[in-house]
Amino acid sequence: MKTLPISRYRFFQKIQPLSLLKKITSKSVTGCLQVFSTSGAWSIYIDEGKLIYACYSEKMFEPLYRNLQHLSEQISTLPYGIDAQLRTIFENGAGSQAIPNPDYLAICWLVNQKYISPTEAAVLIEQLALEVLDSFLSLEEGSYEFIPESFLDDMPKFCHLNLRLLVERCQKRGKEGVYQDSSPYTESSSVGFNHQEFRSSTTVAQPSPFTTPTRTQPKPEPQLPKINRYPSQATSPSHHNYQTHSSPSPEKKVYTIFCIDNSPALLNVVKNALDEQIFSVIGVTDSLKALMEILRTKPDIILLNVDMPDLDGYELCTLLRQHTYFKNTPIIMLTEKVSLIDRAKAKIVRASGYLTKSFTQGDLMKIIFKHIV
Repeated sequence: MKTLPISRYRFFQKIQPLSLLKKITSKSVTGCLQVFSTSGAWSIYIDEGKLIYACYSEKMFEPLYRNLQHLSEQISTLPYGIDAQLRTIFENGAGSQAIPNPDYLAICWLVNQKYISPTEAAVLIEQLALEVLDSFLSLEEGSYEFIPESFLDDMPKFCHLNLRLLVERCQKRGKEGVYQDSSPYTESSSVGFNHQEFRSSTTVAQPSPFTTPTRTQPKPEPQLPKINRYPSQATSPSHHNYQTHSSPSPEKKVYTIFCIDNSPALLNVVKNALDEQIFSVIGVTDSLKALMEILRTKPDIILLNVDMPDLDGYELCTLLRQHTYFKNTPIIMLTEKVSLIDRAKAKIVRASGYLTKSFTQGDLMKIIFKHIV
């Protein structure tokens, strides 16, 4: 049985989920609404009043796997057993509990590996959000807080969903027992989403978009909208397992992370924190030797301690930026503290970011995924 810290129980009160959603959408705020109850916690991520992700702590991966199974019937790039691979890397991996939203990282990884497109990731997030909101709207007692800064701030955004229309769809499904095809999309980030693939819910008259939902019929299993990226390939509606396809799956990329630090212990921390199925970590304690090794290996991301002897991190970063190949390679500065002077130096040498010691696995994963996705 899972329990919450005793400090959370004393704040439990009667809450109105619809009122909470109204507050975060009417003011076009950005951040994360976290709601806690005895059964678990809901996290609703908002960017300028639009929903970008939602999850429920007690069912974080199971809905993802189920919706990926539906999605696999629409596209040919999801290989058989992808759920097992995600479970190994993101759900059961060492230290995965330290990452606030490993499920969102899993979606980012699927896009980066070209298993799904950004548009398909947006549709997937929409379906997950509907399931989360469906349980959230029935909540009667709990505690809540709104956090202006969240884990997703620096992560890729695949969609911005109209929260009011999502609520309408949840209410319709509860009343009619029918899953609606209307889409709450207002925009998609970096990709052109085809609004005409879905029927607009704005044509359906609603007396009030925020009314208490009633459930008179059992809810059907949600179905993903049809996405046919490959019109010449027919799909079988009766096939409900991950499909194997004759077309080869895209080659899985392993990212090379090059870490320069004079502490072998820190190099081991970085290596142990990153899953070897996704990352190959090279650690060097000598900055002069590191320069030649970087030129040879051409890593995807460089983690660089600013306080290195002989050749400090800022000098090494300057030299790398002068090389044509490394003009745009992400270089993350590792530092004991981040002062205004440190920020200015990092900007001058064109570092991509900085990470303060001692960082958590979540901090490390966040900044790496920010720059590789």
